[in-house]
Order: sequence, then C-alpha cells, then structure tokens
Amino acid sequence: MASGVSLHAVDVASGRPAAGMTVELVALTPGPHVVAQGLLGPDGALDHPVVHGHGVSTGPHEAHFHVGEWLRAQGLAQGPVFMEVAVFRFEVATLQEHYHLPIKFTAWGYALFRGR
Repeated sequence: MASGVSLHAVDVASGRPAAGMTVELVALTPGPHVVAQGLLGPDGALDHPVVHGHGVSTGPHEAHFHVGEWLRAQGLAQGPVFMEVAVFRFEVATLQEHYHLPIKFTAWGYALFRGR
C-alpha cells in the first residue's frame, strides 16, 4: 500500500477490534488542523480517504484514539478512566510511504507502532 495514513485499534483485554471508537488524525503544521475524523469500522480500522493519502502532508501529526469513551460505551468502565485519549505524535517524512498505526490497548495502557 503506497501513501496515506491508516488507524486501527484492538482491545487486547477482550481480543476484539475497537469498532465504533472515535479517532482523529491531526496535522500539526502550519497550525493544528483535523485531517480525518470518524468511527472505526467492524474490523477496528478507519475507513476514510486519508488511508489513500487524501489530505496527508509531510510534517508532524497526531493520532487521537478516544479509549475512555469507547470503554464506557462497551460497558467496560463507568465515569472517568485512567486513559481518556491515547495520543501518538509521529512524523510523515515522505508522501510515497504508507503510515499504518495499529494501537493495542487495555484500560490501563497502550502500545502503538508503525505497522505494515
């Protein structure tokens, strides 16, 4: 897959994709602005044109995963949680590469890396 940014989330405590989780992709330059926003699909991935490179530019970006909201919606938490939003800051160095950002999370932490 060439170009673009894909966001994907899996709740490792339950072993399920985080379908319905709110996510945003924010470009930080020339000033912070939302490039993509939406809900993750049944497979835990964001279906948005940004996956194919639309609206993506070089420079610093942040991926925001609304973990707390999702945990409450699933009945896995009530009220405030340890981690409301998992934020990952990364750099898009070249537009010819694809940046796949899979997050594996629980109510207590997360791991996010650049996947394939």
